[in-house]
Amino acid sequence: MQVTQAGNSHGYDANPLAVVEITPMPTTEQATLMMYIALIAVAGILLLQMTGSIPLASVGGSMTIGLAYLVAALAVGIHEAWTQKRGVLGWIVNIVVSFVGALVAAPIGGMVLALLLSDGSQSLAASGGARFSIALAGGMLVTLLGAWGALWIVNRWR
Repeated sequence: MQVTQAGNSHGYDANPLAVVEITPMPTTEQATLMMYIALIAVAGILLLQMTGSIPLASVGGSMTIGLAYLVAALAVGIHEAWTQKRGVLGWIVNIVVSFVGALVAAPIGGMVLALLLSDGSQSLAASGGARFSIALAGGMLVTLLGAWGALWIVNRWR
């Protein structure tokens, strides 16, 4: 919860008993919807892996994973724009910012997860199994966290 004091343009008053304005935080319903987005995104990426839709022997696997991450970031941007009743420019800004946040967080999170889960003998995709599933789910959650974090930063400036 962010608390600012009402008053002059500097955000404070000389009077310590000034009226306090509280900026609204996401409601429980909005937070629940964000959890649903995360759950559906993780289930979707794991479903892609279990059905063999992620080719492990070519660049198509990386492209499929990247597309799934970007679709999840798009869902985060649309959700935030819809729930906050943004205008057209707000929708565009939300989608761009969520993509930028996802594109910054995904490589960093992927690198950390690869270092934590790798045994050093081969890549996680080549090894497959539970470690690859954990890496996919963790990468999706880190990507969503990056998109949500970028939107949070931009919303503080609005």
